Amino acid sequence: MIAFIIGFIASLVCTLVGTPIMIRIVHRLHYGQYIRQDGPKSHLVKRGTPTMGGVVINLSILIGWLVSAIWRHLSYGAPYSMTAMLVLFVMLVMGALGFIDDFAKVRKKQNEGLSIHGKLIGQIVIATVFAILVVVLPQHGDTTAARTGITWIGSTVISFEGAGRILSIILYVVWVNFLLAAWTNAFNLTDGLDGLCTGNSAIAFVAYAFIGFWEANHLIGGSHPADGMQYAITDPSDLAIIAGCAFAACFGFLWYNTNPALIFMGDTGSLALGGLFAALSIATHTELLAVIIGGLFVIEALSDVIQISVFKTRHRRVFKMAPIHHHFELLGWSESKVVVRFWMIEVMFAMVGVMCFYSDWLIHSNVIL
Repeated sequence: MIAFIIGFIASLVCTLVGTPIMIRIVHRLHYGQYIRQDGPKSHLVKRGTPTMGGVVINLSILIGWLVSAIWRHLSYGAPYSMTAMLVLFVMLVMGALGFIDDFAKVRKKQNEGLSIHGKLIGQIVIATVFAILVVVLPQHGDTTAARTGITWIGSTVISFEGAGRILSIILYVVWVNFLLAAWTNAFNLTDGLDGLCTGNSAIAFVAYAFIGFWEANHLIGGSHPADGMQYAITDPSDLAIIAGCAFAACFGFLWYNTNPALIFMGDTGSLALGGLFAALSIATHTELLAVIIGGLFVIEALSDVIQISVFKTRHRRVFKMAPIHHHFELLGWSESKVVVRFWMIEVMFAMVGVMCFYSDWLIHSNVIL
């Protein structure tokens, strides 16, 4: 718990101190956000607002975990977690891809950065490298079957192992590619209103902090034996710390990102946070549960898919504008009302996800309340 608190404080301080510095740097470089001309007219006043704030979020999460890991290493001789490094690798590289996209936007002085194909190729390369590293790198306490399959809550729903070694790895790479592409784009689509993606991300990472702690205290072969169901997860305490650092970074950034925002996270932040969320779901073996925990992001992504699909097939719109948060804006809701109500919805999704996680533990542990 002390390591968690240290990481949390370090990330929070880095964000609160680093964001104003980032705002001044971006102002000086004239790297302001360009706004869609076909969006709500109320957004036009946001033109020129500093962007790329995700740089601060990403570095704060990394620094928070590093400070915590160094403290544990010096105090207890604890080794540095390979799983944590893989998860942070996804976050940082996805953030770098987002940074390239943001930089292209400000250089072109328009709201379009990298092409869809360019961004997709980048996501495929990152996801493929991550999936292969997950399979080939030795990870204490984990099982190969769990690392090459689709999991619900710590248990494998579909294992690719029966298909043979090579084919199982190929199937797993495809699965990881789908997860990373889906979550990074879902977070990216949600980043459309002041504080919307930041607040919802903070809520989702709180849920994963709880899951990481619970798994760490119910670990197969753990140093602190506990009654009930046990999990075959690698370094869940490190994953809990990373989730806590992500919450702290988003929470601190929200101080400057609430309406009217002084800075936007940009794709630098949304792609990184989406990648981190996907990587945490994979590392904790809760890929399917993540659909519930990140339910608000799922709704945002589905609204965009539905809008495009119906328009292409039937030439009509289901929503006034997609993603769905713009639909409610055009219905007359104020931006702040949309954001706060969407936060409330995500809180409910996260709570249901955590309750599903705990209920699964009760069922498998034969615990009667």
